[in-house]
Amino acid sequence: MSKKPLEIILAAPRGFCAGVDRAIQIVELALIKYGAPVYVRHEIVHNKYVVDRLREKGAVFVEELDEIPNDSQPVIFSAHGVPKSVPENAEKRNMFYIDATCPLVSKVHREAERHHMSGDQVILIGHEGHPEVIGTMGQLPEGSVILVETVEDVDSLEVGQDQSLAYCTQTTLSVDDTADIVKALQRKFPDIKGPRKEDICYATTNRQLAMKEIAPLSDAVIVIGAPNSSNSNRLVEVAIRNGCPDARLVQTASDIDWDDFKNIKSLGLSAGASAPEILVDEVIENAKEYFDITVKEVSIIQENVNFKVPKALTS
Repeated sequence: MSKKPLEIILAAPRGFCAGVDRAIQIVELALIKYGAPVYVRHEIVHNKYVVDRLREKGAVFVEELDEIPNDSQPVIFSAHGVPKSVPENAEKRNMFYIDATCPLVSKVHREAERHHMSGDQVILIGHEGHPEVIGTMGQLPEGSVILVETVEDVDSLEVGQDQSLAYCTQTTLSVDDTADIVKALQRKFPDIKGPRKEDICYATTNRQLAMKEIAPLSDAVIVIGAPNSSNSNRLVEVAIRNGCPDARLVQTASDIDWDDFKNIKSLGLSAGASAPEILVDEVIENAKEYFDITVKEVSIIQENVNFKVPKALTS
């Protein structure tokens, strides 16, 4: 019995960004240089496949530093960044720590600090409870940052009449949603200061732009990523808003019920910035069992960003 044809439309760019790639390299190089165990506070990136592979190599993932024994082995802070209290507590215990915070997240940290030192009330656009938001808010004294998640939050925001304001954003937000929130802030507070350069990272922006290209061409869209990955969830939302109402997030090919797609002719496929390309390959190979597939890649830009790992790991 012949298989039904299916065109898979691959978004490019997709998958790993430079910050994720750097963070994973840091753990792998630390394991080579210092041996196992290497401790990692929280998931190094939001992807189960990546975390499991690193765990197999000897990485030990913990939620807090008090779970780590005093064995002089390194502890690595995740790509999402941490509050200042975390390295301070590590130093109190004379721990050897390596910071794998994405440089683009660190940029937001420095912006928030600079505005706070200038006397500005800092407003952070982001998702409550996300590790990056916790890390950014934790750069300043408690209560110094106001978090807004929606335009409605801006509408209800009250600050002192003479208070100078500045905003920063989480790096993995929806570009369109964030633009609407920024416009609302600027309407309500015309003198509010913004970042010198866009806070939403290049990888988040590029992956959303690529999704905007493939969504109208696709009868359904699959985004490979973790449920707790902000940028992956935003890709699903972008697909739905741009012409593909059947968009879903999966972690691996094994999560897909191909019967759901038996009546479609085209399937869009992308991956969040924490998802390795091997997971994309597995989805394509899995699809071949059910369909006669052709693959077309839609590329909007070539990425060549690279972040260096700490010198301590390469010397």
